[in-house]
Amino acid sequence: MADGWEKAGEVSRRVGRGLADAGRATARGARSTARGTASAARSTARGTAAAAKGTARGARRVGQATRRLTHANGADRTGLGRLIELTATHSVGDALVTGALATTIFFGLPVGEARGSVALYLVITMIPFALVAPFVGPILDRFRSGRRYVMAGTLFGRGLLCFAMAAAVGPNDLVTLFASALGVLVLSKAYNVSRAAVMPSVLPADITLVSANARVALFSLIAAGAAVPIAAGLATWLGAAWTLRLAMVVFLMTGVLAVRLPRHVDSPDDAGEESGQVRWRTVLKMGPAVTESMLANIGIRLFSGFLLFFLLFLVQESNVPGMRAAVPPAGVPVDQLTGFVPLTLIALLAGGAGLGGLVGALAANWARHHSPLLIILLTSAFTLVITAVTAVFFNVWWALGIAFTIAFAQELGKLAMDAIIQREIGEEVRSSTFGVVEAFLQVAWVFGGLVGLLLSLTESGRAGLIALSVVLAVGLVWLLARRRSRIKARDSRAEAEQAPSGVVDVIDTTKPLTRPQ
Repeated sequence: MADGWEKAGEVSRRVGRGLADAGRATARGARSTARGTASAARSTARGTAAAAKGTARGARRVGQATRRLTHANGADRTGLGRLIELTATHSVGDALVTGALATTIFFGLPVGEARGSVALYLVITMIPFALVAPFVGPILDRFRSGRRYVMAGTLFGRGLLCFAMAAAVGPNDLVTLFASALGVLVLSKAYNVSRAAVMPSVLPADITLVSANARVALFSLIAAGAAVPIAAGLATWLGAAWTLRLAMVVFLMTGVLAVRLPRHVDSPDDAGEESGQVRWRTVLKMGPAVTESMLANIGIRLFSGFLLFFLLFLVQESNVPGMRAAVPPAGVPVDQLTGFVPLTLIALLAGGAGLGGLVGALAANWARHHSPLLIILLTSAFTLVITAVTAVFFNVWWALGIAFTIAFAQELGKLAMDAIIQREIGEEVRSSTFGVVEAFLQVAWVFGGLVGLLLSLTESGRAGLIALSVVLAVGLVWLLARRRSRIKARDSRAEAEQAPSGVVDVIDTTKPLTRPQ
């Protein structure tokens, strides 16, 4: 019995020693694993920190290079550099809103339903804007001494409206969505009117108005071009609601930047300000140069609205020569199909339009020493020629070319017109003039878009472009005839004023008058 207990004790002791050895081995393994895990974590942390530092250094260098470009030629001293950065950030917010609304209105619906939704969007949001926009300018003129805060208010207001749209996307509340979109549009135009009105007050001595406007437009287009694919990706990944919430944050942060603009952006109100009746009479009589530049831009903007919606639905229905349907016909192997699918072609058209806007801004800076009105007329003639050629040889490549051309013409014509208004119109009614002009341009764009929607039902791109070419040709000929008649009348008045009174008849009977040089 005693031997049994001794053997049991010996076995227990051996088992205990084995368990103790196993525990010690486990502890050693755990310590080794912990050391390995800690080492791996430290390596990962060092790699992540290095990547973050590299990204931060790259972003800092890009920011410094951008700052050097925006603040060049004295733009840092006058405030033009800050205005460029503010407008570029504002364009990022607009791009986010556009990307979010595109997924809810265009691509989330079948083509037939999308056409109706787009028409409803145009009527409900754009037409009321045309009625409201003429009153935006006079309101801004009343607050010339607080333009920084007006610009900040437009940005803060858009941030709140983006929050409302984000809440309306989920339950598909179209009334709230369209009403908020209208508010965003009105406030966006109010910001653009304010920005254009303050441009002369931040203009450096070595930069012309056309060049300054081109610089603002160039950086805005670059920022928007970078933000559009990000907005499209976010809208696809996170949904339109979260994209709109991000736009809200961008607008609120940009509003803070607007308040930090230089104080000389705010001009003092005149003590002897004109009455409202005189103000409106002055706005409606803008002068021949402003009127002619506005009429030419109306034709370009009408073409822009037409082309956007006309090509969009032609592409979605695969009615452009040189492209194929997204779903191949039955029995046709996919590898035997050639041509662009709709989404690919839409992306290429958007890229061509963005490139056209950039080239237009660069061309405006290059032609800064030429007459802005001459630039506008030549741009209209160039657009007419390209449209006529595209109507004859209409296919995928010419569609890309016409998208590039209309974006180029719209950007260049608008920059030249802004310079004319800033030069010809006094500060007391400058915002009012910009408001009236923006209203006319918006009505033309809406009307062109509705016509484009209608003609897209014919499924013939060539017929639509031929009709538009005729309209553009008639408008350009009428504008040139109007300008020629005005110049002849001005020269006749100059000759009459230079002729001495009481001697004119004697001079006429002896020899003809020479034309004044």
